[in-house]
Amino acid sequence: MSIPNRKVVITAYGSPSTALQIVTEQLPPPPKNHVQVKIFYAGFSGADVNMRLGVYPLQRSAPLTPGYCFSGRVSVNGPGCSKFKEGDMVVAMTKYDADAEFINIEEKHLVAIPDGVDLQQAAALALDWTTAYGMVHRSAKVSAGQRVFIHGISGAVGQGLMYLCLLQGATVYGTAAERNHEALKEAGAHPFVYTNKDWIKAMKEIGGVHAVFDALGFESFDESYSILTLEEPSILVAYGNNLSSLTDDGKPRSPFPAMIKMLSKSLKVGCNRSTTFFGITRNQKTYQPELRTLLDMVKDGTIRVPIKAIWDFDDIKKAHEAWGKGAGMGSPLIRIASEA
Repeated sequence: MSIPNRKVVITAYGSPSTALQIVTEQLPPPPKNHVQVKIFYAGFSGADVNMRLGVYPLQRSAPLTPGYCFSGRVSVNGPGCSKFKEGDMVVAMTKYDADAEFINIEEKHLVAIPDGVDLQQAAALALDWTTAYGMVHRSAKVSAGQRVFIHGISGAVGQGLMYLCLLQGATVYGTAAERNHEALKEAGAHPFVYTNKDWIKAMKEIGGVHAVFDALGFESFDESYSILTLEEPSILVAYGNNLSSLTDDGKPRSPFPAMIKMLSKSLKVGCNRSTTFFGITRNQKTYQPELRTLLDMVKDGTIRVPIKAIWDFDDIKKAHEAWGKGAGMGSPLIRIASEA
């Protein structure tokens, strides 16, 4: 039978106060090959913010429900589903619809959460850390002795990049708010403030870096490319276009001209520098194996995911207003329901 389901809806593009609503709609039983899951935590990222602004690449048209990933508990199996039983804890990437109390999702997209891994950690891994893992191990192939630079090193993906690069034996540099510098240094990184460009000169003086991870986009791509080393193969890994949503005016800009310009740099013949844009989907054959690897790394204590903030479901507008601001490091989450 159908159940009432509270969910966030982006009704139109604009500010949190005008674009976001929480509504209640009836959710039908899960159809064939689908599982109904009660959501406890939804991931929160720049993708949600950019969807609200209407500038996320190839996004659905409004109205839409954001929420790129979640952790939760199996509630009902639809016809043809037997992999999970009622009460099993699961995690998944969704791209949409995770900012809701319940979701009907294809069984094949669910990954079991191992015993000993809490739901907050799992929710953060599903997008933030799988993105970081793919960039470190597949795009940049970071190895011991290399130098890497991370824009927004104290952020959700930035923290994943930092810890995974350090585990590979790389030297890590990056930008962050000065209030986070002491903690970043204690973790083993070398932070710079992002309010000036001193980091450009500093990176060039050490001979450049082997990899830059850049989610800012636009003008930042050129700056990132300029600090790549020429002495050995080096790469700019772009994975976002968040700069316009972080600026004071917040005016949306099309990301495509900057992306095309950035990618065209790889066409230079005989140049050690290359560029790529990293994208992640739940259908990639690498996605679930890498997520399971990360879940096991949390279980055995190799990593622990920093959680920056947890916003209650009813405070979704405040979460959007606070994105990219405030103290703390790591992944912000939306608490949809109590784990009790």
